[in-house]
Amino acid sequence: MKKVQHVLGKTGTLIFLVVISAFPPLTTDLYLPALPKMVVIFNTNQTMVNLTLIVYFVIYAFGLLFWGPLSDKFGRKPILLTGTVIYTAASLLCAMVSSVEFLIGARIIQALGGSAVTVVATAIVKDLYNGREREKVMATIMSLVIIAPMVAPILGAFLLKIATWPMIFVALAVFGTISIILALCYEETLETRYTGSVIRAWGRLGTVAKNPHFLSLLIIFSITPMALMAFLASGSYIYVNGFGFTEQQFSYAFSFNALFAFFGPTIYMQVSKRIHVQSIITFFYAVLIVCGVLTYTIGHLSPWIFALVVGPATLAVIATRVPGTNLMLDQQKEDTGSAVAIIQFSGMMCGAIGMFLVSLRPEELIKDLAIIQFVVGVIASVLWFYAKKRHYVIDNLIKHAK
Repeated sequence: MKKVQHVLGKTGTLIFLVVISAFPPLTTDLYLPALPKMVVIFNTNQTMVNLTLIVYFVIYAFGLLFWGPLSDKFGRKPILLTGTVIYTAASLLCAMVSSVEFLIGARIIQALGGSAVTVVATAIVKDLYNGREREKVMATIMSLVIIAPMVAPILGAFLLKIATWPMIFVALAVFGTISIILALCYEETLETRYTGSVIRAWGRLGTVAKNPHFLSLLIIFSITPMALMAFLASGSYIYVNGFGFTEQQFSYAFSFNALFAFFGPTIYMQVSKRIHVQSIITFFYAVLIVCGVLTYTIGHLSPWIFALVVGPATLAVIATRVPGTNLMLDQQKEDTGSAVAIIQFSGMMCGAIGMFLVSLRPEELIKDLAIIQFVVGVIASVLWFYAKKRHYVIDNLIKHAK
């Protein structure tokens, strides 16, 4: 660790990073069990309810671009505190809405606050750690954060049993309050701030985007979240409406899928000690292709087969995020906040596209999910085949291995 956190300490810092990194999965997965029921409650259709997810991700993605450069200029802590306060207030607002249109509006505000927290979380990791140590910390954070989607649907289904759906957003407000307390204990990690104007700070996004090495890796590692986000948008409908699961049963099935995600970073870190990272990434993209074929051909036969096929696809997506993010951050020595913003923006936008595409044919959700998995796996495999031989990839991987 490059800068000691006197209040939080080493362990407290890790807990802090896990908590503020958990905003995206908690904000989406906690209320996934309620999606089918919301269609009836708000007297609307599946497309409108899905907009509460899709709009959240789109605004969240653009919010990353807004806050990332500002964290390079004003520091991580002010942006973090601002984001957590907005998020907490918006979560309470979500709990008080009376229509799906107002819920979408409240989710926009919630997304704006949540994006500030997420972009700062990854920037702090870059501020505090280098090389292989940063990769280990990222893998640890990612593994622990994935506990959220394992627990969130179960908690969401439980809240639906003992209370109404607004309690889900009250729970998110409580989580936001805890984050505010931890943020107050955090000590600023940005050593050198950008001295230009706010407008010029946002202009640094263009500087980062012009880095050809960064951009080539960005294209590859941004498209894979499409497969995972497509599952997030379709999973509850497939299990509840398609296979006849209850909300509680769906939460267990979703947690089973999250279990694969939980082991993804750990498997990568263990295997990368003995096998070249280039080969590991190639293998997981091949897994995604195979999962696409299996989902299309046998995924509809039973919920258990579907779960066993989709699980490895989730593992493949998550396992490539650790080396992918680390490689992209290594291409940009300065403007960390802007680089993180672009990385997460691209992933979120591609994810939103995946959620939109899988929702186009509600009667063919499993087949559409399979097609997305297959196509994403093929495109990523081809692009990675050419990129993995480049010096800017090989040199950084050698540095990490030392």
